[in-house]
Amino acid sequence: MSVIITKLVSKLEPGLKKKAFAFLEKLSEDPSLPGLHIEPINNSADPRVRTGRVDQGYRAVLFKLTTPDSVDYVLHGIWPHDDAIEVAQKVVLKLNPISGVPEILDAAPTVVPEPEAAPAEVTPAGGKTSLPPMLAAYGFGVKDLVDSLGLDARFAELAMAATDEDSLASVVDRAPADWQGLALIDLIGGTSISDIKERYGLGQHETEDVHSDEAIIEGLKRPASQLTFAWIESNAELERVINEGDFGAWRIFLHPDQRQYVYKGYNGSARLTGGAGTGKTVVVLHRARALTRRMPTPRVLVTTYTTNLANMLDRDLRRLDPDLPRAKNIGDAGAYVVGVDAFAARVVKAAGPGIAKAAEAVLGVATTEVSDRSPSTAWADAIAVAGQALPPQLKSPGFFEEEYSAVVLPNQIREKAEYLKVRRPGRGVALDRAKRTAVWDVIASYRATGRIYGRLDYPEVATLAAEHLNLQAAAGATRPFDYVLVDEGQDLSPSRWQLLRAAVAEGKDDIFIAEDSHQRIYGHRITLSQYGIKIVGRARRLNLNYRTTAQNLRWAMSVLDGADYSDLEGEAEDHSKYRSARSGPVPQFIACESVADELDRVADLVKGWTSETDVAPETLAILVRDRNQQERVVSGLAERGVTVRGVDNEAIRPGQPVVMTMHRSKGTEFSKVVLFGVREGSIPAALRDQNYDESAQADALLRERSLLYVAATRARDLLAVTWSGKPSPLVKR
Repeated sequence: MSVIITKLVSKLEPGLKKKAFAFLEKLSEDPSLPGLHIEPINNSADPRVRTGRVDQGYRAVLFKLTTPDSVDYVLHGIWPHDDAIEVAQKVVLKLNPISGVPEILDAAPTVVPEPEAAPAEVTPAGGKTSLPPMLAAYGFGVKDLVDSLGLDARFAELAMAATDEDSLASVVDRAPADWQGLALIDLIGGTSISDIKERYGLGQHETEDVHSDEAIIEGLKRPASQLTFAWIESNAELERVINEGDFGAWRIFLHPDQRQYVYKGYNGSARLTGGAGTGKTVVVLHRARALTRRMPTPRVLVTTYTTNLANMLDRDLRRLDPDLPRAKNIGDAGAYVVGVDAFAARVVKAAGPGIAKAAEAVLGVATTEVSDRSPSTAWADAIAVAGQALPPQLKSPGFFEEEYSAVVLPNQIREKAEYLKVRRPGRGVALDRAKRTAVWDVIASYRATGRIYGRLDYPEVATLAAEHLNLQAAAGATRPFDYVLVDEGQDLSPSRWQLLRAAVAEGKDDIFIAEDSHQRIYGHRITLSQYGIKIVGRARRLNLNYRTTAQNLRWAMSVLDGADYSDLEGEAEDHSKYRSARSGPVPQFIACESVADELDRVADLVKGWTSETDVAPETLAILVRDRNQQERVVSGLAERGVTVRGVDNEAIRPGQPVVMTMHRSKGTEFSKVVLFGVREGSIPAALRDQNYDESAQADALLRERSLLYVAATRARDLLAVTWSGKPSPLVKR
């Protein structure tokens, strides 16, 4: 017997969740248990409907499906006793005769309210004219939506009345089934009806009796059905879905596009792009699970740039599948989740004295002193010691960090003669022989100081680790992993890519990369093919945002408008095709006279939000530009009677709203978000360290845009943007 749940289960009130889990746990064990009271309803519109007692005040509404192989229950939802009886009397579970997708509908449907009309256009003469229906402008009519796709007729009429994306988004929120709303979004995104039918597995009934229990069970397996219905495979999985609500639904309900990329096989490395909230990380986690579940158990590396993101990947993979085989050490079978720099350090440590050979190849010195890391002032110190011959514009730690990471280390340059000849594509600033000599003097000083104190920087460690793995492979050793999955790939530097290429042999499904160049807040522009990662013909895109409302997404994308982004293959990125599956209020813009006034306004906002009974405090966030501002906001709100928790490297815990930097917020999501201090001079930050090159300044400004975009797209429902004085030039209202 199976229990099949709908998304309504993820929307239960907090006080009901434990009771719901206990009820469903017993149901999956034995539906005949007397305490469950699984009973038919007199005069019900569907003879398959049943109710069950969750407690004295609440009942579950279910459908009993009987086939020769099993008896299964579809849980529609849980309501107060009298409401549940009323729902059970009028709902029916039926197969859509055109789409072949099971749907739970009212036998006597209620009237769906009209969406809000878009404002009329004002003509030059001062009169008003109605805007044309949006779908009609794309060449679609009600007949296309109903007869070809199988959309509900009333829903199709409402969709045809929508005149812009906001009004269409409000219609999507009223969709009788998730796939119907998403099909509308696909239509305005340029997807043909035939492609939509293929994507969602619509039509092509496999039985003549489309309303039989067998037909419904088969229909529940279609891609469109799996957006709304899910078979629960274990009680632990059920408990996680119930307890985490909408924030945990990603483990169960996958869009067909996401599901495709989870299980698709590739003849080499592959790349998945997509904007914030499109589910790239969800695909990485599910794909990691699917690969690790292959037999015999392979060695699977799951990695990303920052430690915080790696910790979240590790946590979420455990939530997705607590029983998934895990690797304790590099090279063990199972899933191994770690940040890329921690992975590099572990490779170097495991190499022991053997790292000397790699160090000689990379640095020109066979050192084994590789355990300590260079201080943040190391490049500035080297410039002060050996940079007298540098022109003023090159006396920048930022220039040297990039030159070293992008040119010197990837090419394993050990001597000045090699540096004088090396090509420097994409570096922007030109260097003649005299300038190269002056630059090398600083690099030589940097390396000499590192040798004296036994220090390496993170790119050096990654390069050494890559060279060590390559040397081992050349000697006949096996690469440590069978598959590598990378999240947030846009933030990785050349040395990190070289390390990941060295971690796995070239072959089927060797490297899978999720990236979004619009979220590049750490790394610099690179092209993967330069580092042995070939993806030609194996790149795909996700365009549908599941996290952020259409209104919040539109503003977040406005931050990117006019900027020139390119992906990891050097191709231009376009954010105009991103769509949201959710609708909500427009962002709030709050101009303040002073920082004190700004804190007053934000304190009032947070007090109002925390008074709402259906909002968990930890799903509220205030995002700031840096840690100094974080500390000021935490203390300033405390003075105003609002207790919040500053979050740095630790995990978010229940109980209080959080304050974190915009950088730290990457990979998180919250129900309501305040972007605090988005003023002129703060976002974008001063770019004094990029004055050596116009292209470096332009790239730094791209990262500043990306940072604000990342922060804005952390909000699921409500976004507020505040500032004191003049707003940031990136704020568009």
